[in-house]
Order: sequence, then structure tokens, then C-alpha cells
Amino acid sequence: MPPATRTRISSSTAPAIALPPPFRLLTLREVGDAFAHAMAHAAEEGAGTLVYVGRFDLAEFAVVLEPDEPLSQARRTLYAGMAALADAISVIAPPETPVTIDWPDAIRVNFGLVGGGRLGWPADADENEPPQWLVFSAMIRLVSLSDDEAGLRPLSSALEDEGFDGQASDRMVEAFARHFMMILDTWQEQGFSGVTKAYLPYLTKEAETGLRRDIDENGDLLIRRTGKAETQRRTLQPMLSQPSWFDSDTRGPRL
Repeated sequence: MPPATRTRISSSTAPAIALPPPFRLLTLREVGDAFAHAMAHAAEEGAGTLVYVGRFDLAEFAVVLEPDEPLSQARRTLYAGMAALADAISVIAPPETPVTIDWPDAIRVNFGLVGGGRLGWPADADENEPPQWLVFSAMIRLVSLSDDEAGLRPLSSALEDEGFDGQASDRMVEAFARHFMMILDTWQEQGFSGVTKAYLPYLTKEAETGLRRDIDENGDLLIRRTGKAETQRRTLQPMLSQPSWFDSDTRGPRL
């Protein structure tokens, strides 16, 4: 990713987000779709492009990547993105606010669902070859537009409800970019075990104790129980076709 900064502002009211090199900011209007735009233009925009949609109710962004690994392994980029997203939210959260991940892609703040991440790649990509590009995208609910009282939807939340300030969206995107670069650097220098160490501590705890969790080369979650030889496998690839946190009708996080 070239260390240049290129900013495209579609509105004079667009936020001034400071991204570290090698990211380049591309801002869409409120009606834009960061994931769809990044997927459609990834090849021409290139690695490091961060597409941001300036909305008051959602923090929505997507980043283009050009992986070196075959697609079957490169899908593990989802875990790097989710760890960076959880790190970013934790950094800007009020003190002692719990941030957790429901495997593989949903983010909870104080146990309420606020959004999550997703991963996309070219439709014609070969499993055994590096894809031309990947897109990691995230959407986090800032303000709840539901007419229901918060107590009537205890399984969902918004950052405003959890005490985050009005600059949470900009600060989260900036923090995500920094943490994402650090996690990708760790992956390159130490292997995927560095990503595993960043991601797994955020996973929502299983009710059963004595579990050991790991991530396989193809991204599947492996769960082993103390004293038992068998391994439970949760397959990643089918989960990526329909993000667990995403409501296709409202085009936002589930309530």
C-alpha cells in the first residue's frame, strides 16, 4: 500500500478523519454504502483505501486489502479486522465498559449488540490463489432510532446509550486504522498466532468451563474441552455469506 494520502470529500460537512499512512480516505454521502462501494471499486482504488460514510446514526467504513495468502487462508483477515475494531471501541469507551465479540463477526458493548464486521472478495477468486483484493467492512450503531425503550430491547444497544461521546465515530475509525496496522504487522512478523492472541480474548465466554479455543488455518474456530480428545469445529466460510449481526431489511445492525 503506497504511503500517500488521498482524500475525497463529498460534502463540506464531512468529518475530518486523520488516518495514518498508508491509508487513504474516501468519504461517501449519507446514502452511500461503504461495503458495496469498496467491493465495486476495490481493484481500481487499491490497497489502503478506507471508504467512510458520514452518518449520524451509524459508523460505517470499509478498507481495501491486497493479501499475499491464498483465499482459503486470507479469510482469516476477518479476525484481524474484528480484533482491531474491538480494540478501537475499547480505547474510546467509558471506563470499565465491556466490549466483546460473538463469533465470528458481531460486536457487543456492555452485552448489547451494536454491530460488527464483514469480509468480501472477488466472486471469481480461486481458493488456492491470493485474491486480487479483500474488503473488510464494519458498521457500528451510534444512536438508536427505534421507538422502543432501551429496556425493551436488552440484546441490542448503541454507543450513545453506553455513554460514548459525540465524536465516537471519527475517533473509532482513526483508532481502528492504527490498531489494524499493528495487528497486520504482527501477523506478518509473528505469524497468525499474533492475530489469534488479539482476537480470542474478546470472544463471548462459553457457559461451559474448561474450554480451549483456537483458529485453524482456514479460519474455522476450534473448541477443545479439557480431558477430551475430540475437537468441535465451527466453520467460518458459511458465516461470511450472511453476517450474524446484519439485518438485510433495515441494512443495519439487528435490534
